[in-house]
Amino acid sequence: MRTRLFGFVSIYGLLIACAIALAVVLCQRECRRRGLPQDTGIDLALWAVPFGVIGARIYYVLFRWDVYALNPISVLYIWQGGLAIYGGVIGGAIGIALLARRRRIPYRTLLDVTAPVLILAQAIGRWGNFFNGEAYGLEVTNTFWQFFPVAVYADGAWHLATFFYESMWDLTGFFVLWRYRLRKNAPGKVFYLYLLFYGAGRALVEGLRTDSLMLGAFRVSQLLSVLLCVTGALLLLRKPREAT
Repeated sequence: MRTRLFGFVSIYGLLIACAIALAVVLCQRECRRRGLPQDTGIDLALWAVPFGVIGARIYYVLFRWDVYALNPISVLYIWQGGLAIYGGVIGGAIGIALLARRRRIPYRTLLDVTAPVLILAQAIGRWGNFFNGEAYGLEVTNTFWQFFPVAVYADGAWHLATFFYESMWDLTGFFVLWRYRLRKNAPGKVFYLYLLFYGAGRALVEGLRTDSLMLGAFRVSQLLSVLLCVTGALLLLRKPREAT
């Protein structure tokens, strides 16, 4: 199911566009607060978003190539869904690294600027899964629990509303990170908290989904979530070092 507004505007794409626009506004505000060069927030979007979209698509297609092999041109149809968040994070991080080098701004500082708005964008983007009828969880057979937001009706049955669980977790994460950024933290700490917070929530929610990207018998995103969660925790506990 691909829901469209006025018959031609993809709601999935519209939500992504709104998430990006809001992220740019908040990034600009945070960059001014940190005394970074003018328009650094806009530069972040110009570098991180294209790399993020490309990374998100490549990540998804790699683990679902059996679907796209029959019609390779459909790899370009990103408005139909199929953007993996972790691929987007990896791609976006590469774009930010290139920007940091070009503008000579500490890489970890830019990651800290991006982390709160990234998790907010993820919270908004998950609603695109709702309108596309995807990213839901196990079937709910007990009629007592067949109501939103516990469950969502999709593909002729009630399923756990995992998109909603993750969206609410991410929204909570935004407020946590947005407040944490005001503390006197060593560079990178806000981003490390993002890894810990998002990784923990995603690891739990991913175990409830029915459409996980798989690597053999393992859920790829769940394994990666646990790894990032542990990495984030270790980095937060590490003794602060000078920015590089």
